[in-house]
Amino acid sequence: MRHQLSASYLSQKRTKAEYGFWLYLMTDLVLFASLFATYMILRHNTAGGPSAAELFDPAYALLLTIILLCSSFTSGVAALAFRFNKHRLGLGLLTATIVLGAAFLMLELLEFGTLVAEGESWRRSAFLSGFFTLVGTHGLHIFIGLVWAGAMGWYATAHGVTAHFQRKFALFTYFWHFLDLVWIFIFTIVYLGARLS
Repeated sequence: MRHQLSASYLSQKRTKAEYGFWLYLMTDLVLFASLFATYMILRHNTAGGPSAAELFDPAYALLLTIILLCSSFTSGVAALAFRFNKHRLGLGLLTATIVLGAAFLMLELLEFGTLVAEGESWRRSAFLSGFFTLVGTHGLHIFIGLVWAGAMGWYATAHGVTAHFQRKFALFTYFWHFLDLVWIFIFTIVYLGARLS
């Protein structure tokens, strides 16, 4: 009887945690939707400064997109590897996800640093404020995802790949795929859109 109560309690706890995760992801969706809307409204308010077409290099953004898509692929395959008890493969793919995510973040910060060094910071115009806020918020989420991925790797190494770990890792992959989807919109609207507007 006690075992049944314990199992029921753990099941309810898992359900609440997963519900909380999806609720968080929905609020993130609203956050990014508002940031996209703000950017679209402000994109022509350059205060006499350079426009998006003059500042952004779509080829550079395409490189970032490829890196992030690859990291999304490796995280998804890692989840499958853990599920089918290929633990070493899963950890290797998780490591690749972290490396690719870190490379993406470093290149994004390099772009920010270059813009600021050229005097095109978030203070330059409303357009650049919208750009830095949108892309910077995505970058912050990438950083959080990297911390989460590192914690998952540590947990798997220290405690093994348990059913609990697999559930948590599945949530991580959903989060990472969500960031990938947000970036595709950023790439399309901000970088490719700069050439069309």
